[in-house]
Amino acid sequence: MERCRSSVVIHCSDGWDRTAQLSGLAMLLMDSYYRTIEGFEILIEKEWISYGHKFQQRYGHGDSKHNDEQRAPIFVQFIDAVWQITQQFPCAFEFNDYFLITVLDHLYSCLFGTFLGNSDQQRKKEHVSDNTVSLWTFVNSRKREYVNPLYSPELHDHVLFPVASMRRMQLWTAYYMRWNPRFRPQESEHERNKELFLLCELLREKVAGLQKEVEDKALATAAVQVQI
Repeated sequence: MERCRSSVVIHCSDGWDRTAQLSGLAMLLMDSYYRTIEGFEILIEKEWISYGHKFQQRYGHGDSKHNDEQRAPIFVQFIDAVWQITQQFPCAFEFNDYFLITVLDHLYSCLFGTFLGNSDQQRKKEHVSDNTVSLWTFVNSRKREYVNPLYSPELHDHVLFPVASMRRMQLWTAYYMRWNPRFRPQESEHERNKELFLLCELLREKVAGLQKEVEDKALATAAVQVQI
């Protein structure tokens, strides 16, 4: 789409599984807005929730039939693919691993109304928005915990072209292996990211102060030269 400047139609049998995966990843790669926390929340709302991905059916919310053939980790695959891209472009995304893990945890927890039901019609019929809190309200109330300290939007305000090779794929140990004591790091990566974020904020403030000092000196020098 970027190189050939052409339009593309994405279509599968129903339109709420693979279609959402492909369209969501394409938008993430092409538009840097969707790599922000707010943009990614809107992307999920638009491409997955509003377009009718059957969260209740695919993840068995409230259903004890564990052998149901309709269950499938379609959304988990999408989030894993997003994580794979973040590993190739660690400075292009405002959100960190902990944000993606939080989304997946509450996909199954049913603590929020965001992923309940199979369609907007069902959610409106059961008044989900009136009786539950959105996951995004929870996330946005503690946004600092989910910010990637390496995020540099000015460096990646363009289309991303990840390497689609099996050799570049990694096992997301922070999610899939986090309860295995052999894979658990001695230092919490989440806490380390918070400390790094605070350090980056201090450095940005220091740089801003130095830039202002340089500008003030330049203005003072110019004023003196004018007087001379």
